[in-house]
Amino acid sequence: MRNRFILKCIIAVSFLIPFLVQSQAKKPTIMIVPADVWMNERGFVVKHDNQGDVYTEMDYEKAFLESSDLKIVINKLQQMMNSRNFPTKDLEQNLKTLNNETVEDELLSSKNGGDVNESVIDKIRKVAKADIIMEVYWKVNTQGPKKSISFTLKGVDSYTNKPIANAGGTGEKTVQTDLAILLEEAVITNIDPFNNQLQAFFDDIFVNGREIIIRIKTFSSWDGDLETEFGGNELNLIIEDWISNNTVKNRFSLTDATENFMLFEQVRIPLYDINSRPTDARRWLRELKNELKEKYQLSSKLMTKGLGEAILVIGDK
Repeated sequence: MRNRFILKCIIAVSFLIPFLVQSQAKKPTIMIVPADVWMNERGFVVKHDNQGDVYTEMDYEKAFLESSDLKIVINKLQQMMNSRNFPTKDLEQNLKTLNNETVEDELLSSKNGGDVNESVIDKIRKVAKADIIMEVYWKVNTQGPKKSISFTLKGVDSYTNKPIANAGGTGEKTVQTDLAILLEEAVITNIDPFNNQLQAFFDDIFVNGREIIIRIKTFSSWDGDLETEFGGNELNLIIEDWISNNTVKNRFSLTDATENFMLFEQVRIPLYDINSRPTDARRWLRELKNELKEKYQLSSKLMTKGLGEAILVIGDK
C-alpha cells in the first residue's frame, strides 16, 4: 500500500511540474498604446510637410491632455494585464520622460544622402524598452438606452513592428454606461487567448533570440569601402563573420550587399546581455563598432531607429 501511495504521489507531481514551470516563466513587458486609427478619428495627429512629402505623426501628448477615455481604457487594460502577471510600461509616463530628455538630432551626409528619422512612437519605445506594443482600438455603440463596446487588440513586436497577436469583438448590449466596465465585459473572454499568443512569441525569442535589422554603410569621405582587405580578408566578410558568431544559433539573412552597403535582416540577438540587461540593436552592434576600432583602427558612427534597427556607418564619426 505504501509503495502504491508513493507511486501515485510521484505521478501527480510529474503532472504538476510543467504547470509550475509555466507559471514561473518570464513574462514579456507590455506597453499599451491607442491604435493609429483611433488617434486619427479623433484628430490627435500632426501632419508634417517634408519638401512636398506629407506624413502623419501621432500626437499622444494631446490625446492624454484631451481624452479622459484614453486614460480610462489604458488603465483598465493595464489592470487586466498586471492581474495576469504581465508587467506593463506606462505610455503617458514614458512620454513625459521622453519630453524631459534632451533629444539631439543626428544628421548624416552619406553617399545615399539619407538621414535617420524616428517617429514619436519609435523614441518612446527606446525609452520604455517594452518587449511588446499592445495597440487598442475601441468605440462605444449606442442603441436606445443600451450601449456596447467594440474593440480590437493587436500585439506588435516593439523591435520589428511585426504583428504577433490579434483579438477583437463586441460586448453585449447593456444599460451600463461606465466605459471601464463596458471594456472589461467585452474583452474578458478574449484576453487570455490573446495573452497566450503574446507568451508564445516571447517564449520563442527567449530561445531563438529577438529579431533586429542591421545596416552597414560607408562615409563618402573615407578612401576605402567594404571590399577593402584587412589581413587578407575583405571587410564585408569580416563583418559577416562577426554577425554570424554573435547571433543566436548563427541566425541572420544578408539580403543586400554592395561595396558600400550591407543589409542584414532577421538578425537574431540574445534577449539579455551578460549582465542580464535587455539587449537592443544599438547595444549589440556597439560591440562590432568597438572591434572594428580596436582591431582595424576603423572609425564609425552608430545610429538607431527604434529598438530594433541599427546603422553603422564606417570611415568617420
